[in-house]
Amino acid sequence: MARVTCVKAPTQGQDDTARMLQATEPPGASARHLMQAPHRLMFFIGAGNVLLAMLWWAVWLVSTRWPGLLSAPQVSVPAGWLHAFIMQYLVLPSFIFGFLLTVFPRWMGLPSLERWHYVPIGAGLMGGQLALLLGACGLEVGVLIGVLMAAAGWTTGLFFLGRLLLQEEGTTWHARSCFLALVLGWAGLLAFLAFVLGGSPVLAMLSIKLGTVGLLLPVYLTVAHRMFPFFAANVVPGYRAWRPMWWLGAAWALLFAHLLLELSHAYAWLWLVDVPLLALSLLALWHWWPRKRMPGILAVLFIGTAWLPITFALYSLQSAIYAMDGGFQLGRAPAHALFIGFFGSLLIAMVTRVTQGHSGRPLAMYPIAWFAFVAVQIVAVLRIAAEIAPDAYAWHAVAAIGWLVAFLPWVSRLGWIYLTPRADGKPG
Repeated sequence: MARVTCVKAPTQGQDDTARMLQATEPPGASARHLMQAPHRLMFFIGAGNVLLAMLWWAVWLVSTRWPGLLSAPQVSVPAGWLHAFIMQYLVLPSFIFGFLLTVFPRWMGLPSLERWHYVPIGAGLMGGQLALLLGACGLEVGVLIGVLMAAAGWTTGLFFLGRLLLQEEGTTWHARSCFLALVLGWAGLLAFLAFVLGGSPVLAMLSIKLGTVGLLLPVYLTVAHRMFPFFAANVVPGYRAWRPMWWLGAAWALLFAHLLLELSHAYAWLWLVDVPLLALSLLALWHWWPRKRMPGILAVLFIGTAWLPITFALYSLQSAIYAMDGGFQLGRAPAHALFIGFFGSLLIAMVTRVTQGHSGRPLAMYPIAWFAFVAVQIVAVLRIAAEIAPDAYAWHAVAAIGWLVAFLPWVSRLGWIYLTPRADGKPG
């Protein structure tokens, strides 16, 4: 006998309720759209994190330089270390996980990940940052809760990305390079957790060094090595993609040597690896940069990459000066050429590109994105100059506020895109 299923028609009251719910929601905008693709959710979280993190840091800098103007509570973790941890393990990794959760299946020819894979990762990173910022504002337990939530999100991300590597039939070396960097970052995160639980301050310094040289630099270099020549070859006639694997292997070896020298406090010898890294970055920039006219969405990738040789030139100079007089005359200038100049510029360039393409919009730099990109170049120069300027803390605060000014319009537009359907009506 055939089975008959009866569906109860909605009542008039149910229809009225549905219309009321729709009326309270902005046209076309819904948090449900965040769950349609990993980059939507993770980039949305990253966009919120980048503003919240720098807002707290700007307030702390202003309150330190002008105590009567603002007040920021002191917590058990030094503010500078907390700032470094949040930026390296929560802000930038939100975007990194969003990108890798999207491209890993494509690179390996595997099915895309489902929302139950990436939603827990996003919850850990967003919840972790909110808890950490509450801790920075005086709720001490928030620091421990935040690091634990971040560790949970990271562990989940590593599990699902690692499972893809095991399922792959071939060998995608760029995916393995990114995954190795994530594993080193996970180790750095756990080191910071051990410090928060009462461990030695050496663990916090290990975490910060691993975040920079073990996590962020290898991920950025790997993505640039795979994607930038590919992007250029698609739009520049006659362009020859240059992506030798020996370059990526050499970069890993030199970065590992840099990390070991820093951890052993052999600052006078860092130039031995930083000069080759300078040469390696100049070589890549020379081969990658198109010799013909290119669209702005491509040009910003190479302009941002130009900060890499500047970074290693400053690191090399810093090491040479230290070898002569034992002082860090450039302070944190090399680090901020890297973080603001290189990481910040390429964050805007890549996220703009991915967002435009995956939302059904033209692959082009729009005015708000240009404003953010140009403003970050100015902020990077200000922050570098602050290390040798009088009244350095005042300039640190100006640079932090400049970061907020640069990112706020761009982040606002990104947030709206992630909350609304694709412009071309396609899913995703």
